Amino acid sequence: MSPFVFPGIATRVVFGHGTLARTGDEVARLGRSRALLLTTRSQAEAGAALADRMGETVVGTFGDAAMHTPVEVTDRAIRAYQGAGADCVVSLGGGSTIGLGKAIATRTGCDHVAIPTTYAGSEMTDILGETTDGEKTTRRDPSIRPETVIYDVDLTLGLPVDLSVKSALNAAAHAVEALYAPDGNPVTSLMSLEALRAIRDTLPKLREAPEDKAIRGRLLYGAWLCSTALGYVAMSLHHKLAHVVGGSFDMPHADTHAILLPHTAGFNAKGTDLLGPVAEMFGGSVGGGLWDLAQASGAPTRLADLGLSEADLDRAADIALKNRYENPRPFDREDIRRLLQAAWEGTRPAA
Repeated sequence: MSPFVFPGIATRVVFGHGTLARTGDEVARLGRSRALLLTTRSQAEAGAALADRMGETVVGTFGDAAMHTPVEVTDRAIRAYQGAGADCVVSLGGGSTIGLGKAIATRTGCDHVAIPTTYAGSEMTDILGETTDGEKTTRRDPSIRPETVIYDVDLTLGLPVDLSVKSALNAAAHAVEALYAPDGNPVTSLMSLEALRAIRDTLPKLREAPEDKAIRGRLLYGAWLCSTALGYVAMSLHHKLAHVVGGSFDMPHADTHAILLPHTAGFNAKGTDLLGPVAEMFGGSVGGGLWDLAQASGAPTRLADLGLSEADLDRAADIALKNRYENPRPFDREDIRRLLQAAWEGTRPAA
């Protein structure tokens, strides 16, 4: 075997049905007792219910978490954290809320209990993407990784199917990139393949049975695997482009990932044998198979439908080349521009 390093999984995971009820206990387990609860405005009701359940452990709430983690929102949230005299944060929501929790934690050194309500899969990672003046930057640091993640399958039962599909494909992108990461290892590869099988097998069934606990449970399990795998390896072309398109043009995060994934995966499939198992899993074609899964699940497939103009593709390609990063297949601006054009038009990848 090739030599490898597996650093171990640092985050405590609580997974199951009804695990939301254990939030207060998990805060106490960290030696904390004064939590600032984070949500978005659309999840204010769910946040209020959790605050009532946790009682005096919640000393304040902040309900303005926003997509792509704008720094000015983080600054306001830190003022709320300090004003409440909090000693930890609890984030209840999707990638926007969990991203805010990460941003507060890395700036203040506080503990973070994350409770994901979608499948986006950022909660197990040490990755933080933030937006300032219309440009998104990404960094990694151990202080960004939440101390505890609570997965409650019941929280996903009412998640709209369209959002479920998009966020699950967002998670799938983590698994695909983990397979060819330069610092990958057998453990993260096993997790990634298991995650992709779970997503492949459950996603097309979701529209017919959106409240099926077995389907939702396996899908959330797949999302956990995706998030964990990405949390211990480097990101490559897919995440770079998703952050460029999403952060620089204010495109919805999960939609952008879902649309780009077949194209970025198909592009890299021509440069590495490490995606061979994914090709087998999806009928012989990595990009084509993932595009077919998106189609069968009702996911978006065209960047044009998000409001991105064709003229924006040139600027996106330029931004994507500002910083070099490792990728299994070399590329230049023409490659990126061609890939973005295909994603904008929504054509099915051949590879």
